[in-house]
Amino acid sequence: MTTEPALRAAPDALAALHDLVAAGGVVVLSGAGLSTDSGIPDYRGPNGSLQRHTPMTYQEFTGSADGRLRYWARSHVGWGRFRRAEPNAGHRALAALETAGLLDGTVTQNVDGLHTAAGARRVVELHGNLDRVVCLACGDVSARDELAARLREANPAFDARLAELAVVNPDGDADLTAEQVAGFRMVPCRRCGADALKADVVFFGENVPRERVDDSYALVEAARCLLVVGSSLTVMSGYRFVLHAAKRGTPVAIVNLGPTRGDGKADVRVDAPLGEVLPALAAGLAGA
Repeated sequence: MTTEPALRAAPDALAALHDLVAAGGVVVLSGAGLSTDSGIPDYRGPNGSLQRHTPMTYQEFTGSADGRLRYWARSHVGWGRFRRAEPNAGHRALAALETAGLLDGTVTQNVDGLHTAAGARRVVELHGNLDRVVCLACGDVSARDELAARLREANPAFDARLAELAVVNPDGDADLTAEQVAGFRMVPCRRCGADALKADVVFFGENVPRERVDDSYALVEAARCLLVVGSSLTVMSGYRFVLHAAKRGTPVAIVNLGPTRGDGKADVRVDAPLGEVLPALAAGLAGA
């Protein structure tokens, strides 16, 4: 007899999760594991991208023209598929819980914009969003689709088939070889002409903007419960909110496949697929 994935979690844990969320005042902290059902891989899961891919660091990006060129070649190839990703059942379930008045807001470590696309209204994008581009020289902010059009014009011979063959990572770039990157041309800032365009996301080794951190802490401090979904909590940028909630005595619930750094702080721990647990939770509490 095969057990449905969502039922692998202990029934008492699922019941405790239901009761916590039913009381309202929930704030969600989401990670890359929530977007895997949308075709975007996570970093540290069984098939996580860190097993084959080293993300660009802020220090390499700002300190190396070759590093910037390599990043933009890979990101340009990955963007076409990344932007086509759609919200999955987990995103829609969380949006339904917000609409029902049970969820007060979401702090996401993801840069895919899928919470908002699913209908969520109060979202703090802790690490930014790949649909924007910022110039580090003059501060100009532009749409990613506009840059994509400029890059296609500047690289008419760039092999379009790569976009279908390449593996796209959680940060939106694709795995390309040095030979595949060779010959790619980057374009300058449309306003100041500098070679300083950067995706408006927080790179590894870069600080999260203070305003976003403050907004996230404010949500956590007002929460009756912190619900972590799809994050191993390995990096401190997300884990600090679990520590903060636990220190304040705010219940912490974690739904994630596999262990997390925050398991010792969790009042409720559900080790089961998000695509099973969250829709069932929303169906029971929000009629979604």
